[in-house]
Amino acid sequence: MTAPEPLGSVVVVIPTYNERLNLPLIVRRVRAATPDADVLVVDDNSPDGTGELADSLAAEDERVRVLHRTAKDGLGAAYIAGFRWALDRGYDVIVEMDADGSHRPEELSLLLEALRDADLAIGSRWVRGGKVHNWPMSREVLSRGGNTYARLMLGIDLHDATAGYRAFRRTALEKIGLDEVDSRGYCFQIDMALRAIRTGLRVVEVPINFVERELGASKMSGNIVAEAMWRVTRWGIRGRLGQKDHRS
Repeated sequence: MTAPEPLGSVVVVIPTYNERLNLPLIVRRVRAATPDADVLVVDDNSPDGTGELADSLAAEDERVRVLHRTAKDGLGAAYIAGFRWALDRGYDVIVEMDADGSHRPEELSLLLEALRDADLAIGSRWVRGGKVHNWPMSREVLSRGGNTYARLMLGIDLHDATAGYRAFRRTALEKIGLDEVDSRGYCFQIDMALRAIRTGLRVVEVPINFVERELGASKMSGNIVAEAMWRVTRWGIRGRLGQKDHRS
């Protein structure tokens, strides 16, 4: 049996927009749960002062860094900026995590352990052992239904392609090719998972406990859902026609 590959250096990328209430809590929990990991806060010029607060946290802890962007340009664009920052600085593992506490830092070790035998580990709500806490039934139906549609339309064996708690090996991001990714909203997660699978990367799902935010406002909207449905439909049709490039 081949021994698992070592992981190396880890950075947790946390995009923020008006997350002043949540940011200190999530950074503290990440640092406590994974002391050897660095944290990168990617702030989209939050009007509530999240960026300035992030700078204060970075001044107190050398393992916390901040990337300031000039405007709110979508979740996907924020993550791509964070990924580029991490790749430029030689990190071996790049983690996605929401700022609102819905992704439990205490479970990050599960993703990192799974990554030893994979290129991308996804924290999944909808595999056996995964749970969602404090969600109304309407949100659960929407998420389960959207993921079922994506799985069937795109022909991918994932139960939670929309999940935003993930760990990538740097080699996975390099093979995917960030220059070709232009998804802005939450369909970015589906886009990246689809690209990983079509590139032949090893993708695994890890059951997690997803906890609905207690502080601040959700960024989910009808327009975000509509964009995701439209793109998934387009990608699925292009895939059936043998057109693997799904940039638009």
